[in-house]
Amino acid sequence: MSDRLTSAGCGVEVCLTSEAPAPHCPHGPTLLFERYIRGAPSGEKFYACSACRDRKECSFYLRYGEKMSEARQEAWANITAASQPTYTHKQFCKRLVEFRALPMSKRRFCESCSLLLLPAEWEEHSQHRVLQTVTLDQLTRPTHLLHPRENKKTNAQYLFSEKTLQFFLSQVQQLGYDRVLCVGVPRLHETIQSQRAARLSQLDSLLLDIDHRHAQFYSEEHFCHYNMFNHHFFDGGSASDACLQFLHRNHGTGIVMVTDPPFGGLVEVLCHCMKKLFSLWKEGLPDSCQETEIPTLWIFPYFMEQRIVDCLPSFRMLDYKVEYENHPLYQEGPKSKKRGSPVRIFTNLPTDRVVLPQKEGYRFCDLCRRYVAPENRHCQKCNCCTSKDGRTYVHCDLCQKCVKPAWSHCESCRRCEPRDHVCSQTQHLGGCYICGHPEHKRRECPQRFSEERYSGAERKSGKRKRKREGNNEAAQPAK
Repeated sequence: MSDRLTSAGCGVEVCLTSEAPAPHCPHGPTLLFERYIRGAPSGEKFYACSACRDRKECSFYLRYGEKMSEARQEAWANITAASQPTYTHKQFCKRLVEFRALPMSKRRFCESCSLLLLPAEWEEHSQHRVLQTVTLDQLTRPTHLLHPRENKKTNAQYLFSEKTLQFFLSQVQQLGYDRVLCVGVPRLHETIQSQRAARLSQLDSLLLDIDHRHAQFYSEEHFCHYNMFNHHFFDGGSASDACLQFLHRNHGTGIVMVTDPPFGGLVEVLCHCMKKLFSLWKEGLPDSCQETEIPTLWIFPYFMEQRIVDCLPSFRMLDYKVEYENHPLYQEGPKSKKRGSPVRIFTNLPTDRVVLPQKEGYRFCDLCRRYVAPENRHCQKCNCCTSKDGRTYVHCDLCQKCVKPAWSHCESCRRCEPRDHVCSQTQHLGGCYICGHPEHKRRECPQRFSEERYSGAERKSGKRKRKREGNNEAAQPAK
């Protein structure tokens, strides 16, 4: 669900300013969206799932202002109940204690159900794919037991490569933090907890993740079933309290957040929920503290930079290329991209504090006061290191900025574009979709706010008129 206009002249954007209570789906409170078309000041508003972009995964749909029938409410309540985990988090914790006490020969894991099995449950899972022995070491590394989910339109899971994992661990320790809020970063969390259990490190962590399967491996103090697209804690007050205590430990000092959201997620929604976490953290700070944001490392593709900076102006993109072990294009290898992974780190920390590994070619730019990739060269005209995608950008004097080396200046479009582009297909990407003005976007268009109320009243009066006409026709005797 994007707020970009499609080739058909329509699009969808999320409405985050609505104060009306949102209906719930199995993934928590839904989000309000608006479908619009070119030239129209307003469009159809509807509620849909916050976590799933695929209606096959979550089909919830309710038009804004429409009242849900009792039968439909009951149906969705049954769907939500059926989608819940087999056990509560407290029950999972009790099962884990029993499971650990078993001899290794009796510790089994059902790969089909992603469930640790107690001996009384073996028969029930006899036809499933079952791992016959589970070591205590494997219990501390659940991402090696659980199969990553692969649906790109819901919650596809990509796990850090060992090189990237060690980079984040070293950075957190070098920056002097004592605990990490891991939002959608299970591999980093399990490594921190594993080292802490082995007394190799004092670093602590809390995992917030929508994958409830992790609940069977961690205590309530170290895992919260959480939806980062609507700031929803599935286990209610107990989970939100655990998160609050973690944020407020040591009066809120010594914490850093590392988050790795699904790349298809709407940036505006992620930032909106991130600000809610910031607000929770701010409540535990001393009154004299002026900080408003948790120190954060946000992993996301480089081409989303402008959207992130628009929503969170304090964030800057680093050149470090994040790699994943279970994604062939986002790692080193024969199938990887020639320019390396397109995934970067966005942070609100001073960029000169994040030291990128020099053995991988990163170097410090004295003019930009940050570490940059080997191909990223300082442009004297732009007065910064401009490369984004792994290539060395070139400066265009007509555009007065650096652009990708494969682009050239187009006189018709009056900007640099790919050499094989079609001019007519790029003209609709800029400016307002309602009035066409190049200086503002649809959201700020004066025509939208001046005509929206009139259009709504006009639609309502039209419905009333059609209803009256229908009643009059029904009242007339048949000829």
